[in-house]
Amino acid sequence: MTSTEPTAPSGTTASSGTTPATESSPATAPGKKKPPPATASTPATKSSLTWARRRRTVARFWASYRTRRAGLLGLAGLALIALLALTAPWTVGADVQSVTQAPGTALEPPSAEFPLGTDQFGRSLLGLLIWGARISLLVGLLAAVLSVAIGTLVGIIAGHYGGWFSTVVMRITDWFLVMPTLVLAIVLATVMSRSMWTVVLAIGVTSWPTTARLVRAQTIAVESRPYIERATALGGGHGHVMGRHVLPNVMPLVLAQTTLGISTAILTEATLAFLGLGDPTVVSWGGMLQDARDAGAVSSGHWWYLAPPGIAIALVALAFTLCGRAVESVLNPKLGVGR
Repeated sequence: MTSTEPTAPSGTTASSGTTPATESSPATAPGKKKPPPATASTPATKSSLTWARRRRTVARFWASYRTRRAGLLGLAGLALIALLALTAPWTVGADVQSVTQAPGTALEPPSAEFPLGTDQFGRSLLGLLIWGARISLLVGLLAAVLSVAIGTLVGIIAGHYGGWFSTVVMRITDWFLVMPTLVLAIVLATVMSRSMWTVVLAIGVTSWPTTARLVRAQTIAVESRPYIERATALGGGHGHVMGRHVLPNVMPLVLAQTTLGISTAILTEATLAFLGLGDPTVVSWGGMLQDARDAGAVSSGHWWYLAPPGIAIALVALAFTLCGRAVESVLNPKLGVGR
């Protein structure tokens, strides 16, 4: 009598007590979802998401900024002055600064040929005013950026480390704060060579204490938040905490302080140039006021020599102040700055 082995059901393999060796991964196990495969476009996707988030942030900032009428007025004025300054080599020409090729006579009053009159050498004051905007705006911008950069660095370091180090740094900051900024700038501009970069350095290294104190206070407030403690507990070092967490949170304050500081820097540059401490080889609004004083425009009644550069300095300082207040109110609505 022959014995027959039972036939294995379809879909299985008959073997002597063992099942075929098949590899199974957790991704294919029942009840688990297979993770999406990594693709080469993942970094590009992250970058596109980052830029999209930044564009939305800029759009929200502009939507809030354009509701500030004073800020829009200041921005329009600055855009017009910047356009005139950038196009000065083509609209006015560099020969407007030449003393030997002056087109008019000395101290002509305003006329159709010279809308703002001429200076003591017969040069057009309108052309000099437009050309001088390049130096005044450039010096004001560079000096404000240098001042805010120094103040931000000092404030973040002092607020992050704290202790005796912060105390020493703040006492040095207080010393700079109580000293007259203009006096320190005059001393630096006197002992150094007379150039545009000397003026930038003199203004930048003497006007940073206010920014340092503001940034230090903001740094202390940021580092008291729970996510800073978590970042430190996960191994984040001093550079990581200051660069990745503190700096982005103080940047709105830094931006507002920069726009407000440019107007102060322009006024300080004009003062130094008026005192004869500016670069004598370039034309600036402060230098024009110094030339008017040397020519006796005050005593002789040549008002057209004094008024244009003085009004230009006042208007640019006002425009930057309006923009700075608008930026400050957008980035920190709790300030309640009026529209």
